[in-house]
Amino acid sequence: MTTETIENDQARTLLASAEETERHNRPTAENLEVVRRHGAFALRTPERFGGAWANATTVAGRLAELGRYCPSTAWIAGTCLTAKTFAAEAFGDAVPRDLFADPDALACGSGIPSGSGERTPDGVRVNGRWPYVSGCEDATWAGLAVLIDGTYTYAVIPTAELTVERTWRVAGMRGTGSHTLVARDVLVPAGLTAAVRPPVPATLVFYGIAVLAPVAGAARGALDVTNAMFASDRKPSMTAYARMGDSPAARQWLAEATLLVDRADRTMFAAARAVDAAGVTGADSARLHLDLADAAQDCRSAVELMLDLHGASGFAAANPLQRYWRDIAVGSRHAHLRPYMAVENYGQALAGQA
Repeated sequence: MTTETIENDQARTLLASAEETERHNRPTAENLEVVRRHGAFALRTPERFGGAWANATTVAGRLAELGRYCPSTAWIAGTCLTAKTFAAEAFGDAVPRDLFADPDALACGSGIPSGSGERTPDGVRVNGRWPYVSGCEDATWAGLAVLIDGTYTYAVIPTAELTVERTWRVAGMRGTGSHTLVARDVLVPAGLTAAVRPPVPATLVFYGIAVLAPVAGAARGALDVTNAMFASDRKPSMTAYARMGDSPAARQWLAEATLLVDRADRTMFAAARAVDAAGVTGADSARLHLDLADAAQDCRSAVELMLDLHGASGFAAANPLQRYWRDIAVGSRHAHLRPYMAVENYGQALAGQA
């Protein structure tokens, strides 16, 4: 495990494999190896098991860095650290050592209690279906929410004991392979289940940051593509300008897109610093989630400006800008980033109804 930033060759690998990752609905082996070398799968492995247990600021930076080159791969790294955080907090000091035997193992999971468990002398028999489990085809284990005697419980199950139904067919974030996991009468040892309480406010914001960071990284990647266009001999179609940068209007839109991407980053890192400072209340969480939703909206607005600058060529299959656009469009609509619910929850908090 390493904790180095992405080197140029690693960035090139992620960029070069992004199209194949999307085509096959899962990261390439090369991309997964980059993430392991980058240390991202171990970001939330507890330190006593050889991981980093990184803070929110570090997580935001590392996931955004990955997302700049392959948003789908970054998304899977984000769901991995979410699953590991959930497991570490659910089991506490009783966390099974085997669970984190490999600190760099890829984990996946779902906090939606879409399954049920029946207690037996040997453990718990689990049945259920969990949709939208990112990275499930490459993960070593899955943390899945189940109801056992009406109690919200976290069950850790090796993915080899589960069935993957390839149900992920969407416009963006295709490479996340967010398919459906199915458990059919799977025996889970008692030591691998734990009743859990709802996450504390700071942890909820942390999960939101893990969702936003790949999106913010994608916006930065889209800006890389746009800056490369301005550095080329491309000119605005049907104008007398010799280059894109000769147009005052084009320069203004580039500036506006850049400001939006930079603002999304600043908002994300401000939320991360608030989580790391501790003391996040329920009202703080509501406000910070609204901030994260606003940052996601900034990413969407920025890439729309970039597409306008590119014109129809921005939608060419060979142009990575359209992939960033689709990934941002899908990733920014995750439940943690829904603007209308963020506004509603913040209003409830301000009115003292939270």
